[in-house]
Amino acid sequence: MLKILIYIIAGIILLIAYIRFVESRSVFYPSRLLETTPESLGMKFEDVFFKTSDKLTLNGWLVKSNEKAPTVLYLHGNAGNISYRVKKIALFQELGLNVFIIDYRGYGNSEGVPTEEGIYLDALSAYDYLMARTDIDKNKIIVYGASLGGAFAVDLATKRNIAAIIVDSTFTSARDMARKIMPVAPGFLIKTKLDSIGKISKIKVPKLFIHSRDDEVVPFALGEKLYKAASEPKIFLEIHGGHDEGYSTSGDVFKNGINNFLKGINLL
Repeated sequence: MLKILIYIIAGIILLIAYIRFVESRSVFYPSRLLETTPESLGMKFEDVFFKTSDKLTLNGWLVKSNEKAPTVLYLHGNAGNISYRVKKIALFQELGLNVFIIDYRGYGNSEGVPTEEGIYLDALSAYDYLMARTDIDKNKIIVYGASLGGAFAVDLATKRNIAAIIVDSTFTSARDMARKIMPVAPGFLIKTKLDSIGKISKIKVPKLFIHSRDDEVVPFALGEKLYKAASEPKIFLEIHGGHDEGYSTSGDVFKNGINNFLKGINLL
């Protein structure tokens, strides 16, 4: 009997260790090496360094159209760094938008180690940095979160005044994603929260949700579920293509969808 109990306890410990290992490898994939800059696509940019509330120095790029233009605070996904997003920055530029894209702690030239709570602080600090500038229209800040960045965008939108939020290819919560990655893992063992589904109804500003039915990473159903939990005003834009390529595969559908959304709320 004692031997069976020991086996059960050992099995539980191994299961928890496995879940923690998979969880840690599934959430953050930072890269330190910046592979390119906006200049590679002919965009002038300001290489920005700013402090977080817990005294880390983060790096970001500010690519400006003009001082009267709306500014997109771009919160990227879990892999790589800001240099992986240059083509999407160019897309926002083509729409006449300023773009401020940041690297979270532990990514690119930003100090620290990525954690869920830490990146919530990073997003807030990036917003506060924009608000302290004199060349940014403070009434026209749009938060854009892609994939994992959508969770940080949603959290930010519950804590600061923004003009609109766009969440692209994002999910409801870490537990819902864990059910996809580790179907046998009990939800209560998942340490990471990323609880967008519990926060989205608190956001009253206009919301655009973008998702592809072809998304092989974040199920379309989770994007749809997040949209349904949101309060009005809201729009759902269905695109096609893979998780990382949907914006380019869908081309004008993606670009025009954002353009029409912003025009509809008088931001363009």
